[in-house]
Amino acid sequence: MKHPKKIKVGISIGDLNGIGSEIVLKTFDDSRMLDFCTPVIFASTKIITFLKKRYKLAINFQGVDSAEHAIDGKVNIVNVWKESVTINFGEEDPKVGEYAFKSLEAATEALKKDEIDALVTAPINKHTIQSDKFNFPGHTDYLAQQLNGESLMFMITDNLKVGLFTDHVALKDIASVITPELIKKKIAIIQHTLRQDFRIQKPKIAVLGINPHSGDNGVIGKEDEEILKPTLNEIRESGELVFGPFSADSFFGSKNYKNFDAVIASYHDQGLIPFKTLSFGNGVNFTAGLSKVRTSPDHGTAFEIAGTNSADINSFKEAVFKAIDIFKCREEYKKLTENPLKKQGKKI
Repeated sequence: MKHPKKIKVGISIGDLNGIGSEIVLKTFDDSRMLDFCTPVIFASTKIITFLKKRYKLAINFQGVDSAEHAIDGKVNIVNVWKESVTINFGEEDPKVGEYAFKSLEAATEALKKDEIDALVTAPINKHTIQSDKFNFPGHTDYLAQQLNGESLMFMITDNLKVGLFTDHVALKDIASVITPELIKKKIAIIQHTLRQDFRIQKPKIAVLGINPHSGDNGVIGKEDEEILKPTLNEIRESGELVFGPFSADSFFGSKNYKNFDAVIASYHDQGLIPFKTLSFGNGVNFTAGLSKVRTSPDHGTAFEIAGTNSADINSFKEAVFKAIDIFKCREEYKKLTENPLKKQGKKI
């Protein structure tokens, strides 16, 4: 019996002064993970050897020239650089930020060339990674440019999925950014990803209001009455199950979110504060709307505990599993939609 080829999961190492390397190596220190995928870490064998000793791990790995040469049943390290890197855990260092970008850039190129099937990114420091090549608020925008897609930050667990109309946008700019065109585009992305990546054929989506109490009929801001509500009504008229806007302050506490397949928040903290409160440590950041699968843990570099050998790996491990699951769902969806049954002609 021929066994299916294992999914090749590429991993960017993130900021080496943070907890990214720890959670990556501890995840694959468990050899059972190799039953689910073939990991390909973009870094250097020299730095991985140092980190293995630092965290007293038994992980076995092999260096490879490219992801193409990765071997199933092994932890593979693509040597993106050969020189030594000075690590000072917990410190912001633009030089270390350069290596975070080198890892991400190489992993993204491998993803574009189909040398890996999915990408899982360890946390970066958004300040130290900035350069002429990386001038973005975070991974999501960079990957959208590289993969020519309309990206959407989608925070997911098995029981809760939260998308955003706006992600890394200053609070003072939110109202001007949310337009009917943006609302329609983001809702369409979430509808498609729920069907394609999560096998939900008729998704039911809740939308949170822009202003407190969704504007209280225009008393607290007019954006909900003049922009959000008319646009949602227009979408509903097309037959889609989109509901709201709901007042954000009571939506999660009342457990109303359990009645929907996904929730769309108007801005970053409106969605991520309740999401992380309900699921921290098990949540995953999935970039919806792209031609390739990318996930990451739901936390940052955690400089305050970096190097102490105390980081929780659960969210990163979940990110790996979700990347595998989503890739499989997407492949299944392609088969179902690209090869429709031909209609039989009438017999005479």
